[in-house]
Amino acid sequence: MVITGANGHLGQRMLQTWRDSFDLVALVRSEGAMAQLTNATGQGVTVAVVDYADADTLRPFLDQADCLVHLSGIIKQSARNTFTQAHEDTARAVAAAAAGSGLQGIIYLSILGAELHSDNDCLLSKARAEAILMAAEPPCTVLQVPMVLGEGDFASLALSRKAARRWCFEFNAESYEQPVYAGDLVVVVQAHIEQGCHRQRQQLAGPEALTRRALIQRAAAVLGNSPHVISLPVSLGYFIAAIFEMISSAPPVTRAMLGVLNHDDHLDVPDDQTDLTDLDTMLRRVISP
Repeated sequence: MVITGANGHLGQRMLQTWRDSFDLVALVRSEGAMAQLTNATGQGVTVAVVDYADADTLRPFLDQADCLVHLSGIIKQSARNTFTQAHEDTARAVAAAAAGSGLQGIIYLSILGAELHSDNDCLLSKARAEAILMAAEPPCTVLQVPMVLGEGDFASLALSRKAARRWCFEFNAESYEQPVYAGDLVVVVQAHIEQGCHRQRQQLAGPEALTRRALIQRAAAVLGNSPHVISLPVSLGYFIAAIFEMISSAPPVTRAMLGVLNHDDHLDVPDDQTDLTDLDTMLRRVISP
């Protein structure tokens, strides 16, 4: 089993969960990430540095694996790391490296809202990467996911900070979120691995959709808090982001990033996903003071 982007919170969770079930190879992009991940996982996981956009460096690892879980991706691009480089170029390299290898399947984690007709640069790039991998051999299963909440991850920490405030200012607080628990996502990915990958795209979301205002208030209830959530026009956010993009090669926020974060996630939950962790249990696990 090979995992790209394995040093992220979700990748590390997969490594810890699967270490007794699979022979794991974790691929990262830097020596620093390799050292950090090696310390975090200990023995039993092979960690290697590769260039995700270089098929020749990927091929030796895919030749010896049954499945690749491709987690690499970004929601904020910079001059040094564009969406094309992070998504499409890596997808082409994976497809080229997988061709003729012993790999039996690919699982690609994408984002809800990724469509080839999207006017959002990030979502469009993700959709193009999906198309590249869906056309590749072996078959690829694409999982489109919304906000993922797990213990200690960035999304949960950001939500915890908002929940702890007395006053919380939020762009477009009426936008819908449908968070899924990280532990559930790992279980779903493992099920696809064990059942065998098929050429398909599946949307996975949590059991409850609610406005971002309501999500912050539900998270705040875990802390015994009741913040005032003030909604700001998202157009103001786009204006601020545009200024950052003009004055910085690595802006702290971009218009594409805001577009992803403000995408309305509101899906019907299929019958085979009704055993997902409910929202209140999820929040009790991930929200911290």
